[in-house]
Amino acid sequence: MRGKKQKEPAGMNPAEIFAALELLEKERGIPQTFMMEKIIQAITTAYKRDHEGVENVIVDVDEEHQDLKMFVQKNVVDEEDYVDPPNEMTLEEAKALSARYEIGDVVNIPVDKMEFGRIAAGNGKQVIIQGLREAERGMVYDEFNSKQHEILTGVVTRVDPRNGNVSLRIGTGTESTEALLMAGEQVPGEEMAEGMHVKVYVVDVRRSTRGPQVLISRTHPGLVKRLFELEVPEIFDGTVEVKSIAREAGSRTKMAVWSNEENVDPIGACVGPKGQRVAGIVDELRGEKIDIIKWSEDPAEFIAAALAPAEVVDVWMADEGKACRCVVPDDQLSLAIGKEGQNARLAARLTGYKIDIKPESYQEPEEEAEPKTPEEALDIAESVEDAEPAEE
Repeated sequence: MRGKKQKEPAGMNPAEIFAALELLEKERGIPQTFMMEKIIQAITTAYKRDHEGVENVIVDVDEEHQDLKMFVQKNVVDEEDYVDPPNEMTLEEAKALSARYEIGDVVNIPVDKMEFGRIAAGNGKQVIIQGLREAERGMVYDEFNSKQHEILTGVVTRVDPRNGNVSLRIGTGTESTEALLMAGEQVPGEEMAEGMHVKVYVVDVRRSTRGPQVLISRTHPGLVKRLFELEVPEIFDGTVEVKSIAREAGSRTKMAVWSNEENVDPIGACVGPKGQRVAGIVDELRGEKIDIIKWSEDPAEFIAAALAPAEVVDVWMADEGKACRCVVPDDQLSLAIGKEGQNARLAARLTGYKIDIKPESYQEPEEEAEPKTPEEALDIAESVEDAEPAEE
């Protein structure tokens, strides 16, 4: 045991510290000056902790000779004012070191090399190890932060049977991290097992004390958009533009597209030859239906297209606010609304308009027969005025 304690001060000499910092800068890109400041702060704090009352400790860095020295600074005071031994020394003590010292001078007293070696060995290694960890976390954060709103493929490492959350390993080598796919971000009915490869959408990347936190999703509309960018060259190069997406994950997605070139059909480009492009995306989304519609600058035309597969006879736009009324054939009313209102709901989210769907047979109250008396006409006019704010 005594032998080990005697060797401890030599655990890391100044030259080793400089060599380690140089290697850190080359391999991890961490500046030597930054790490040296951290080491100096650590060893001065450690010295003060071991020597109660000491206030002023300095470390002299000699980069040319790769050497470090530690000093305790003490003020030279008169014998009568000598009350703080850890930070003061008498004139007589100072004169014993050098005849040039006078009252009021500051004397740098070297710390014993053995003691300094012990402090530097423990704290220097600790700071360097911490620096390595911070560098690795920083590199992983930068790697994934640059991939926000992109698709990554992860490998399922664990499925929590209690809450359904799935742990994924994304990335490779040192630039990889564990990400958690919450149950709420999974497609309903989708089953996952350990070892399965899964495509996920990176929603956000956040810093944390345990490393970067990558927020991922399988339900985000951005996943569909990125899948089309990967599958459709016209979207990737900007010829075809995805204007908006509305999605109910696992069931149906509506996507509005627009072509910047007249001779390119945006819907045809997304569907692909014999439907191969969209079919590949549907397979990736485990059979989720995808409606691709043509975007238009004309809100009425866009809304009518958004209600597909139902045919729209007419669209009446509200004078104020983003609202409209769509008229459809009587036999297509249920098709326009969709199962549990899904088609109308997705169309409203896709266009940003509140959509009121009516059959052709619907008659507006204003189209009723003319009243027989002026009093009846006044009553109807007042009732219509009262009803208009409620409809908005």
